[in-house]
Amino acid sequence: MNTLIKLTNLKKVFATDEVETHALSEINLDIKQGEYVSISGPSGCGKSTLLSILGLLDTCSGGSFELNGHQVAGLDHKQRAFIRNKEIGFVFQSFNLISDLTVEENVTLPLTYRKDLTKAERKQMAMAALERVDMSHRAKHYPAQLSGGQQQRVAVARAIVGNPSIILADEPTGNLDSKNAELVMALLDKLHAEGTTICMVTHDPRGAKRAERIVEVFDGRIVGDTQAQVAVA
Repeated sequence: MNTLIKLTNLKKVFATDEVETHALSEINLDIKQGEYVSISGPSGCGKSTLLSILGLLDTCSGGSFELNGHQVAGLDHKQRAFIRNKEIGFVFQSFNLISDLTVEENVTLPLTYRKDLTKAERKQMAMAALERVDMSHRAKHYPAQLSGGQQQRVAVARAIVGNPSIILADEPTGNLDSKNAELVMALLDKLHAEGTTICMVTHDPRGAKRAERIVEVFDGRIVGDTQAQVAVA
């Protein structure tokens, strides 16, 4: 498998007044194409900061970050936005759907910046993504007309619509009850089985064990990187 993400001695420092907070220190991490990796650890340990850097939503303070063999640590805002739109799909805890857009319009949104696609092609790709998450029958509905689990399935469709290199999921079941959480996790399992690369932040040990690898973060450092022993059905 090819290495999709390679972090070398990566660090993130937040400076406020005269105080420096080292959110991440000496992070070394490789993620290969097709892997399913969970990043776990207690609140405030740095895992969400790490995910933000992986998603090019934030920049590192030092070290090296390669995505698909290209150094991205020093790119400007516009360059990061272009690569983020092409390479990365996001699934957030709070769904982040736009309330006055239909399901189909929400899923189409990441394709808006793809000048190589016609309107018909964008619609076709959005419907195909909704089919993959069993939500095509709700294409004309609005987010408020959906349950939390359905909204998260739509968010997953939005994440995969542009065929990104990796899906980054930040506590994807955090706002769901146990039944809907299981449905969303089963959907991520299915996407991984189809070849999708997934990196998920979670504080839930059961959720973490769905992944192939469990990367443990504590006080801004990686303290464990193991193959998951048990796959939860």
